[in-house]
Amino acid sequence: MNERSQQRRPATFRLDDPGVVVTEADETGRIGRGTIQITPEPDPLALPVPVQTTLPARRGFPWGTLFWSGLAGLTLLGTGLGVVRLIEDLFARSDSLGMVGLAFAFVTALALAVVIGREAFGLARLATIEKLHQRAAAVLANDDRKESRVIVHDLLKIAHQNPQLARARATLESHAGEIIDGADMIRLAERELMSPLDAEARRLVSSAAQKVSIVTAVSPRAAIDVLFVFVAALRLIRQLAYLYGGRPGALGMVRLLRQVIAHLAITGGMAASDSLVQQMLGHGIAAKLSQRLGEGVLNGLLTARLGLAAIDVTRPLPFAALPPPKLSDLATDLLQRKDDEE
Repeated sequence: MNERSQQRRPATFRLDDPGVVVTEADETGRIGRGTIQITPEPDPLALPVPVQTTLPARRGFPWGTLFWSGLAGLTLLGTGLGVVRLIEDLFARSDSLGMVGLAFAFVTALALAVVIGREAFGLARLATIEKLHQRAAAVLANDDRKESRVIVHDLLKIAHQNPQLARARATLESHAGEIIDGADMIRLAERELMSPLDAEARRLVSSAAQKVSIVTAVSPRAAIDVLFVFVAALRLIRQLAYLYGGRPGALGMVRLLRQVIAHLAITGGMAASDSLVQQMLGHGIAAKLSQRLGEGVLNGLLTARLGLAAIDVTRPLPFAALPPPKLSDLATDLLQRKDDEE
C-alpha cells in the first residue's frame, strides 16, 4: 500500500463498484480522483517452495548383519551339538541318566521357545504402538475420516486389557458411528483414553524422580548412585510401556531405551539440562540445601526428563487435544517435597 492509501480514512465499499480498481503490487499508473485502489496480498501457498536436493544415503551390503547372523547360527549349532553329545554320553552310562538329560533338554527347549515367542510378541506390540502413533499424527495433518476410524478400532483393541478404561472405551464406541472429522475423532480418542493414563504416567514419573533424589542424596558412593539411577530409569520405562499398552521383554527394553535416548537427543538434551539448572537456581536450592541434597534434586530432575521422553515414545497417540506434561510441573512437585522434608 502507498503512503496515500495509508492516510485514507476508513470507508465501506462494494467490490463490484466501478470506482474500485484492483491492481498488482508492481503495477504503476495514475489513478483517477475518487477511485479506490486495492492491491491483493501475495498468497502464501503460491510462493515458491524450496526443492529438497539432498539425495538419500546409499546403503551398501549389510555385512554387519550377515556377520552377526552367521555367528548366532554357529553358536546355536554348537550348543545343539554339545547337548546331543551330552545326552548320548548319559545314555551310554545309564538309560535313567539319559532320560533325565533328555527331559532337561526338552524343558530347556520349551522354555526357550516360550521366551522367544514372548520377545517376538513384545517387539511386535511396540512396533504396532509406534506405527499407531505415526498414523494418528498423519490423520491430524490430513484429516482422513476413514483412517481415523481404523486407528480408533486398533486403539480400542490395545486398551481392551486395561479395566480402568472400560467407561472410556464404551464412550468412544458410542461415538464411532457418528459423523466426526478424522482429526476430531483422534482428539476425542485422546481425551477419552489417554487422559487417565497420562495422569498415572505423571504420577509414576514424579514418584521415580522423588525416589532417585532421596536415594542419591543419602548414598555414600557414586557407584551406588549410578546403579540406582540406571535401574530406576529402566523400571520407569517398563512401567510406562505397560501403562500405555506395550509388553516389552528384554529386547523390547533395549529398543525402548534406544528410542528414549534418541528422543532426548532430538528434542535437545543439553537444553533440558540448562533448564534444570535454571530451575534449581530459580528456587534457591544452592542456598537452601546442602551439596548432597542439591545433587539429589538434580538427579531427580534428570530422571523426570527421561520419564517425559519415555512418555512421548510409549504413548500410542501424539499430544493434540491434551497438554503434554512439563518438566517445570514435575520440578515444582519435587522441590516442594524437598521443602516439606526440611
